Amino acid sequence: MTSNFVEELKWRGMLHDAMPGTEEHLMNEMQSAYVGIDPTADSLHIGHLVGVMMLRHFQLAGHKPYALIGGATGMIGDPSGKSAERNLLDEATLRHNQEAIKGQLSRFLDFDGDAENAAILVNNYDWMKDFTFLDFIRDVGKHITVNYMMAKDSVKKRLSAESKEGMSFTEFTYQMVQGYDFLYLYQNYNCTLQMGGSDQWGNITTGTELIRRIGNGKGYALTCPLITKADGTKFGKTEGGNIWLDAERTSPYKFYQYWLNTSDVDAEKYIKIFTFLSKDEIEALIKEHQEAPHMRVLQKRLAEEITVMVHSQEDLGNAQKASNILFGKSTSEDLKNLDEKTFLDVFDGVPQAEISKSELTPGLDMIGALADKTGFLTSNSEARRELKQNSISVNKEKVKADYQIGENDLINGKFVLLQRGKKNYFVLVVN
Repeated sequence: MTSNFVEELKWRGMLHDAMPGTEEHLMNEMQSAYVGIDPTADSLHIGHLVGVMMLRHFQLAGHKPYALIGGATGMIGDPSGKSAERNLLDEATLRHNQEAIKGQLSRFLDFDGDAENAAILVNNYDWMKDFTFLDFIRDVGKHITVNYMMAKDSVKKRLSAESKEGMSFTEFTYQMVQGYDFLYLYQNYNCTLQMGGSDQWGNITTGTELIRRIGNGKGYALTCPLITKADGTKFGKTEGGNIWLDAERTSPYKFYQYWLNTSDVDAEKYIKIFTFLSKDEIEALIKEHQEAPHMRVLQKRLAEEITVMVHSQEDLGNAQKASNILFGKSTSEDLKNLDEKTFLDVFDGVPQAEISKSELTPGLDMIGALADKTGFLTSNSEARRELKQNSISVNKEKVKADYQIGENDLINGKFVLLQRGKKNYFVLVVN
């Protein structure tokens, strides 16, 4: 093998637990492993990334990765770590989501190569859709006792007094369906290892139990820690919801900003998990960061690496230019190069006022733009005073009291950015 996969996960802080013998099993020859991915949306979010990174490290170590889209299990809902049952999806939606997810996975995993360890995408709906209920309980269900299933933490929590809704039979059977996935992949693809988050340990070991009892074989389990943030807030979540890999759901600018704004403690942890930088490179970056924390070397490198990996070099460049508009030196030209979504992301939360396009003909005077028409400043006299003190900018360029805002000033044909001093912004929305 090209490297020791388990050792790689250990130094990166990506190993929570592994079944005895897993490391030895992976050292002799190429093995196959899978990670299950929930297809309830047509995009992955950064909460999925740890599993994806594990698969990539697995492939880089010379092994064969399988990404399993949970089309069947997505119709059921996994109770692990959840307090309520999820919405169930129809087949057409699940197929659409699968295709979108494969496109994102292909940025990390090599599906198309001729190599023996090229990645494979599978969907458990393909082998579950024709499996009748009677066949399942006869051929699979009889091998696992209710006592065994009840002992799982995910089941215990949902049946505890804290959970008001209890647990449906559908969800209770989830571990059996996931366990059967492992058995199926073991029997049909010689897949001997399942990987996932630490909350999946119970479901994964149900699979190893089915492999032992039905397949007369040996399956292995390996989990990574659930990613947390130092301040106790949930990783991958913002006020606006999940941080998605799809640029339409989360713009590259917002994606870049998420990583750029991580704390020093989190950045030191994340750069090991979410990049493929070597141990020496990361240790050098941590040392450099500790010597000058205010330079945020770790956060910048983390944000750069992961934005290029998920999006592109061009998207990174645009995100950096957009960041400079608020936090660095930028020009009117930089502003006008922003697409509408990025512009709105950059100035999210900035006060706005709407005016009609007709007011720009022949031009909108600065007093009207600052006070009378918008309320950006409290009075006409304050507007005159600020203009006299040379503290007013239109689209990042200083203006005098005689300046007229016209159609040439429009960004994306509909915005004008007003600014007082360095940090006070106001957006004119022209309709």
